[in-house]
Amino acid sequence: MTLLKPSRYFALAGFLPAGVVFLMVSFEYTGYSAFAVAASVVAAIAVAIFSFGVRASRVVFVLIAIALVLWAALTNTGWVAATALAAQRGAMVMALFTALTAIRNAAISAPAIVECGRFLARQRSGLRYTALTIGGHLFALVLLYGSISLLGTLATESAAREPDPEIRRQRTRRMMIAIQRGFASTLCWSPLGFSMIISVSVVPGASWSAAALPGLVSALMMLVIGWGLDALYKPQVKSNTRPPETERWVTQLSPLLVLLGLVLVGVALLHIVTGVEVIGAVMSLIPVIAILWIAMQQPPVGLTRSVNVWQRARLFVTRELPSYRGEIVLLFMAGFIGSLGAFLLVPLVQAQGLDLTTIPPWIIVAAMVWIIPVTGQLGMNPILAVSLLVPILPSPEIMGIPPTAMVVAITAGWALSGATSPFTASVMLAASLGGVSPLRAGLGWNGVYVLAAGAALTLWALLLFYIL
Repeated sequence: MTLLKPSRYFALAGFLPAGVVFLMVSFEYTGYSAFAVAASVVAAIAVAIFSFGVRASRVVFVLIAIALVLWAALTNTGWVAATALAAQRGAMVMALFTALTAIRNAAISAPAIVECGRFLARQRSGLRYTALTIGGHLFALVLLYGSISLLGTLATESAAREPDPEIRRQRTRRMMIAIQRGFASTLCWSPLGFSMIISVSVVPGASWSAAALPGLVSALMMLVIGWGLDALYKPQVKSNTRPPETERWVTQLSPLLVLLGLVLVGVALLHIVTGVEVIGAVMSLIPVIAILWIAMQQPPVGLTRSVNVWQRARLFVTRELPSYRGEIVLLFMAGFIGSLGAFLLVPLVQAQGLDLTTIPPWIIVAAMVWIIPVTGQLGMNPILAVSLLVPILPSPEIMGIPPTAMVVAITAGWALSGATSPFTASVMLAASLGGVSPLRAGLGWNGVYVLAAGAALTLWALLLFYIL
């Protein structure tokens, strides 16, 4: 009997995250717990297989998870149910990541989307930051981290035309900062982002429909503050090259705007009409849009559209998903460890006699804006930080905090962490494309920005606390 090569194992294991999406969607629409249990088991198997092909830093999280399960088994009679719930949280995160990776796969091969990004990157100097920060926001609503990779690559391609090395360095830095801040601002409100979905799931009484508009205000505040700081600090240099023609905004951006409208309106309608949670709407709609989008694209010479769709789907499952095995392991473990860790910490906090209800509620709201970016500097993934810390707190009803105000504070802190933490994918991608260290691309580029935006977002969250 011929043994399969390790790469073959990983290729076959790519079917597991795809199966998790199907099972989690079935659970969201039917409410049958058997689907959630099956999704948790399949997700755990996928993580077990992928763990043999990831860096040691990812394996450490697996070992921590195993240690937490043993701790729970030795100290708590309800450990089985708690472990199952933690595995379900991890499976949910894995399913969401897989669904969003599908539409990113479709977008990368769409000439109209790539040309849209190139159009934004080639704007004249006075308009370039605004174009890229707004474009980064719009792209990130659909592509998430893929927006930084796509726009960042096109931005560096555009900057490379500048012969003066100092101007080229400054231009690259400003473009990457604009893209970073555009991406981070989506974390305040996007129904497709981990930030909103995780926050709504851990804050009792919260919903995306209630938090979306206040979150959108948070995003607008971040965009305006970023633009103001860029205008204040941008270097006064003149380029020796003339930018290409940058008119025809509506024509150039229409493919992206149509896609955004289809995704956002579709998710909202599914949520309203079927009553399914936003995450269920996202996980069910996004893969369908991705498949239809690929079917509409011009297939390679010699292939029909149906064959092209089938081949792309097969390659996505057997090649692209396994290539993200490090991210899949990390994201699953962040959700799992956060959930199980909170289960173990709550009794410890109570045993110490700590009464968190004695803390003024406005302090808790303000603290949530800052705790997440601070823990991000220490290497804690926001999914882990939120899943671990928020369940320790009494429910918003007991503390007298409106759930929407709590969600706005959490997503604001998540957004600040996304722009500054050297351990997040967004900052590491920007650092790689900008040719600097993650620490430089995080706090170095955005230190003043996070202080200004953090202060404004704190005041906004507190205002919501008092008026809601």
